[in-house]
Amino acid sequence: MSEGAQGTASAAGTIDVGGDLTVNRLGFGAMRITGQGVWGDPPDREEAKRVLRRAVELEVNFIDTADSYGPDVSEELIAEALHPYPEDLVIATKGGLVRPGPGRWEPDGRPDHLREACEGSLKRLRIERIPLYQFHRPDPKVPLAESIGALVELKNEGKIRHIGVSNVTESELHVAGGMTPVVSVQNRYNASDRSSESMLDLCEQETLVFLPWAPIIDADRLKSVNHAAGAHKASVHQVVLAWMLARSPRVLPIPGTGSIEHLESNVAAASLELSPEEVSAISEEL
Repeated sequence: MSEGAQGTASAAGTIDVGGDLTVNRLGFGAMRITGQGVWGDPPDREEAKRVLRRAVELEVNFIDTADSYGPDVSEELIAEALHPYPEDLVIATKGGLVRPGPGRWEPDGRPDHLREACEGSLKRLRIERIPLYQFHRPDPKVPLAESIGALVELKNEGKIRHIGVSNVTESELHVAGGMTPVVSVQNRYNASDRSSESMLDLCEQETLVFLPWAPIIDADRLKSVNHAAGAHKASVHQVVLAWMLARSPRVLPIPGTGSIEHLESNVAAASLELSPEEVSAISEEL
């Protein structure tokens, strides 16, 4: 398999989100279609929209975004490029972070802010209900129960279909899950950063979707990854994505890019089959 190999996201198989939304198990993260520092417009808005359309052509039917990406820009571009949406497309967005400037992220878990953020996402995405709405990050200044309670209210009003959480600990997940069904967890996780390994294990036990963010960062740090890349004539990014897909059936990788070439290369990873020995070698290197 070469870096330019073609493939579609359907080769990764499927996963159920919340028990009633079935998507292909290789998604797209829409953070990188914004400007530098995840701030403002991308250098070429039309190119960003072409990337989104190409993702759908490659059978990607799960797109992850957030109101803080831009801010607002990512959601606006998704709607401009893809609305009216294909019936099987699931758009997941997030609220709970505000952006004072490029590269800066600050939590805001106040119920009033979350309601405002959700309403804004609904308008920008041009939808009446968000399929998966994720609390972006717990706010140390606001009790978690208050933040999750705001999402429960929005769900009861029909503005959210399913609730997910992001950047949480196991205890925080238990708090949220005690208040409402939580269907997904989005934490940082990749071949070089296994700090959320126990969270992934918990998602397996609870049949939750695990969305690893930064899935391909530092892909070339591990010897086992480089070895597998050479053996398969694949990129290191493709290898770590294939490893994640093999690691657990609850993993739904969401690599992001602003480049069609990189998008096609990432999606081709769905067709890359690592041997059990290669999967074990990568898993055990750290």
